[in-house]
Amino acid sequence: MYDFAYHRPKSLTEAIAALKGKPEARPMSGGMTLIPTLKQRLAKPTDVVDLGGIKELAGIKVEGNAVTIGAMTRHAEVATSADVKSNIPALAGLAGHIGDPQVRNRGTLGGSLAHADPAAELPAVVRALDGVLVARGPGGERTIPAAEFFTGLLTTSLRSGELLAAVRLPLPEGRTGYAVEEFTRRAGDFAIVAAMAAVELDAGGRTTRARVAIAGAGPAPVRLTAVEGVLPGAEPSERVFREAVRDRELEIEPEGDMHASADYRRHLTRVLTVRALVRAASRAGAAGGPGA
Repeated sequence: MYDFAYHRPKSLTEAIAALKGKPEARPMSGGMTLIPTLKQRLAKPTDVVDLGGIKELAGIKVEGNAVTIGAMTRHAEVATSADVKSNIPALAGLAGHIGDPQVRNRGTLGGSLAHADPAAELPAVVRALDGVLVARGPGGERTIPAAEFFTGLLTTSLRSGELLAAVRLPLPEGRTGYAVEEFTRRAGDFAIVAAMAAVELDAGGRTTRARVAIAGAGPAPVRLTAVEGVLPGAEPSERVFREAVRDRELEIEPEGDMHASADYRRHLTRVLTVRALVRAASRAGAAGGPGA
């Protein structure tokens, strides 16, 4: 590694002070990404600010109409949380399959969101659920809608000296089902493409609202608003979902790489979107409430 100054603050105020005026300083949450890049000499920060000792950045609680999850909450905690399981079960299920046990017990929700890897599933989940990111910095607290937080490849709208403090996810309304469908080469790998869907049904079983976000088909997670816009009032069937996806110009920008061509990513996006919508609608109908 290159030399750097190491800080281990005990409070959020101390962490913000350690970052202030140091544009090349880097915060560290679980270290699952930063440590490997340091070891490979791909990053050369002047300072590393370890957030592991800041208790106020961790924890899960239901407040008003949202579930609030602290940025330093480990994936394993999200996976086992009763509040997450009962309100947003798909998030708990996804968190329980991230990486391997070491990653799940060291990696954090905030670390994944702030890193903004385009192949990561968690940013897409937050986009699909209309999450709000809470940032803290020298200027105080700032809330950022997920639609404005992920700005490009490994980039977010966090300002210099700001830290991601928490994410707020709205509680579901009525009969809501969730599903995540992804394609990976090996268990635990980043997805080549992943689709997250949330489907709400009315008392008669018709679709009132559908949300879909995609990871792995562009530089940042993206909502399929063209598909979402034609589904309210529709029958929640595989035929309807397939037609909605087939007949729309999707808002994705895939590029080919060593893992898959751009055309294959487009194909996966359509296939996985239909699967996610079908499974989410089935769970909404079966559960009569939030469905996994």
